Amino acid sequence: MSASATTDAATHAVMFGMDPLWLSTILLIVSYVVLLSEKFNRTVVALIGGGLVIITGLVSQSQAIAAVDFNTIALLTGMMIIVAITRTSGVFEFVAIWGAKKVKAEPMGILIVLSIVTAVFSAFLDNLTTVLLVVPVALLIVEKLKVNPYPFLISQILASNIGGTATLIGDPPNILIGSATGLSFMQFISNLGPVSLMVLIVMVPIFKLLWGKELVATDEARDSIMRFREVESITDMRLLVMSLTVLALVIAGFVIGEHYHIPPGTTAMFGAAILLLITSFGLDNEEQTEKLHQALIEVEWAALLFFVGLFIIVSGVEHAGLLNILGQELMDFTGGDPMLAAISTLWLSAIVSAAVDNIPFVATMIPLVESMEAGLGGADALEPVWWSLALGACLGGNGSLVGAAANVMVSGISERAGYPISFIRFLKIGLPLMAMTIVIANVYVYFRYFF
Repeated sequence: MSASATTDAATHAVMFGMDPLWLSTILLIVSYVVLLSEKFNRTVVALIGGGLVIITGLVSQSQAIAAVDFNTIALLTGMMIIVAITRTSGVFEFVAIWGAKKVKAEPMGILIVLSIVTAVFSAFLDNLTTVLLVVPVALLIVEKLKVNPYPFLISQILASNIGGTATLIGDPPNILIGSATGLSFMQFISNLGPVSLMVLIVMVPIFKLLWGKELVATDEARDSIMRFREVESITDMRLLVMSLTVLALVIAGFVIGEHYHIPPGTTAMFGAAILLLITSFGLDNEEQTEKLHQALIEVEWAALLFFVGLFIIVSGVEHAGLLNILGQELMDFTGGDPMLAAISTLWLSAIVSAAVDNIPFVATMIPLVESMEAGLGGADALEPVWWSLALGACLGGNGSLVGAAANVMVSGISERAGYPISFIRFLKIGLPLMAMTIVIANVYVYFRYFF
């Protein structure tokens, strides 16, 4: 934090008779408490919190705008547009039904197939969008099979967070970390992909152990699934080809762009614009406008504005110096030992992410971890701490129903379908499995970076 930033914050905060450190800390804590209560919409809470940070003078409006990570916003927006257009082709329904038929509509087999599909899609789209696409299809299959829907719903949550851990774009915490650090798409895959795959492989037999005996369907119910014609799910083959081609090029762009210093947000937005352009060929201006509006309606604007408010709230405590203080405390606790710092960050991230949404937690942790760089010995020594933060936050999101945005999304979809998931019901399964995955991650971090 620069001296000018400190002076600016202090000058404004004095007008309210409060020390900027205390004022920013109070605003951060109150915002988090209200978010955790779930009594108010989280986007509204974040925007009010961000507004108060500016109004109270902790940061100026220009500082607040500078604090917003527009690479993250652009990356999320671009991928949301691409997925919104792609989904209308019916490809996601095709994959789910095709997979179900490959296992002869056997319920446990379908659960495992859908879990793998969700994990893979979550890695290369994002887990929030993936559950929005796959869970309704899973519920349709469950209703046809006449089996308990809760194993399918809970496994979807777990798989989405595991798959989302593997890549830069898979889970919002990773997007935040990648944008803040410049760690590339391939670095995320090479460092987090192996452990995500390990965790998924371990989870599959556990799913079978938990639910294998109760997931039994009649021959008649299974026949109803086998009669589905997955090819009929594809509503527009031309759109499918164009969408998948652009999606593949965007993912390739993430890999190639890192060598030319092209941020992922630019690649995603450019890909979205190209897809909008080529899918509008042959249409008149009015039809093109309608197609654009349809794509933009599918963008989760509330989620994007939540990020904006969150960035500004965190900028308040960063400018006031709280994160530097906490970073020094963490340095004192670890004694400047990179391994202890990484392992501590892993478990802290997992525990806190199970208690609160992992997105605001990671947004707060990023500048704190950055403040540890010099004390640990430079950027190279700090890198395992970043991977530990990502692993702890993403896998820790499986610890409770409020741990990750994907969890909340599945909960909302299931409740509207008449299958509400209680907090305790999920906690009994999610928390022990989360702890097990963090143990696996702990072993992985130790042998990968410190053995």
